[in-house]
Amino acid sequence: MSAGKTRSRDVAFAHIRSPYALREGVRVRGTWISVCVGVDGKIKWVDQSHNLVVNEGIDYIQRAALLGSGTEAQIGTWYVGLTAASPTPAAADVMSSHGGWTEVHSTYSQGTRPAWTGADTGVGTVSNSGSVASFSFTGGDTVGGCFLTSNNTKNGTTGKLYSVVAFTGGNRAVVNGDTLEVTYNFSTVDDGV
Repeated sequence: MSAGKTRSRDVAFAHIRSPYALREGVRVRGTWISVCVGVDGKIKWVDQSHNLVVNEGIDYIQRAALLGSGTEAQIGTWYVGLTAASPTPAAADVMSSHGGWTEVHSTYSQGTRPAWTGADTGVGTVSNSGSVASFSFTGGDTVGGCFLTSNNTKNGTTGKLYSVVAFTGGNRAVVNGDTLEVTYNFSTVDDGV
C-alpha cells in the first residue's frame, strides 16, 4: 500500500474599494486682479491671472504654520511688485535670483513697493480686496505681471518671494497718469487627493 502526502495552505487577500474613502490634500492657489485706470478715471484694462506659488513660498507656509516661529518667524507685512514685459516665472525663483523676469520700479511714484494688506474674507481665503495695492505711474512702461514679497524696497533683492504671475492677457501698457490697482486673493482648497 502506498502512502500519499498532501500539503495544503490557505491564503486569503482582501481589498476594499469604496467611493467614500477618506482623502486628504490641500491646494494653494492665488488669483491676481490688476485694473488699470486712466487719468480720466475710466478703466483701460483688467487682467485676472492665477499665480505660481514658488518653492520658497510653499516652504514658508509649511514652516510658519507647522513648525512655529522658532524655525520660521511670521512675516508681518507683504508687498506687491510688478514684473516687466514677458515674465517667465519659475518654481525655483527667489528674490535674489529670478532669471525669467525683471521688476518695473522706476516709472511709478511710490517710494517703495505698496503693502499688501490682507484680511480674512471667508473660509480658506485671504485678500487685500478692501485695500488694494496702488501704483501711480509717472511715465510709460510695459507691465507683464505681479509678485508678492516680504521686502518693500523697489528693485530689492532680499526678503522672501511668495508668488509671481505673468498676466493672462500678455504684456500691458501703462502711461503717465495711469493708476494700476492690484488685488491678490490667496486661498487654500481641499484637493480631494
